[in-house]
Amino acid sequence: MPANEAVLERLAQPQNLEVVLQRGGEAEMDEMWSFGGNKKQERWLWHAIDHPTGEILAYVLAPHVDVALKELMALLAPFGIHRFYTDGWGAYARVLDENTHEVGKRHTQKIERKHLNLWTRIKRLARKTICFSTSERLHDTVIGPFINRYELGRVV
Repeated sequence: MPANEAVLERLAQPQNLEVVLQRGGEAEMDEMWSFGGNKKQERWLWHAIDHPTGEILAYVLAPHVDVALKELMALLAPFGIHRFYTDGWGAYARVLDENTHEVGKRHTQKIERKHLNLWTRIKRLARKTICFSTSERLHDTVIGPFINRYELGRVV
C-alpha cells in the first residue's frame, strides 16, 4: 500500500502520539497531472503530506475523479487527520467535510514545493520532455517505486 508506514509506526508509540495530536493532525493534499502514452491518457498523482513536517503520508496514482480522492482518504484514515488544506478543485469540496477542510494557497506551500521537486527529479512528470511513459502501467511502475524509495524510505 502507498501509505507511509514509518509515520504510522511512530503514531502507534504513545510518546509520539501526544506530539502528533499537539501538532493538530493536519495534512496538505493536492494532485499533479501527467500522462501515459499520449496526453489524452491523463494520469494523476494524488498525495497528502503532513503539514508540519512535509513528509508524504500516502499517495494514489489514478484518474482525476472523486473515487481517487476517496481511495487516498481511505489510506489516510489511520493517521487521524482532522484538518485538510487543499486547492480549489471540486473533488475536495465534494468529499471532505467543510468543517475539516480549508481551501487556499496559504497552507499548501509545502506540497506545491514537493511538486516542484518531483517534476525536477522525475522527468516523466514534466509536460514537455522526451522521457514519457508509453502506458499507464509503465507510468505507475516508474513513479510508484520512486516515491516509495525516496519519499517513504522503503524499497519495493
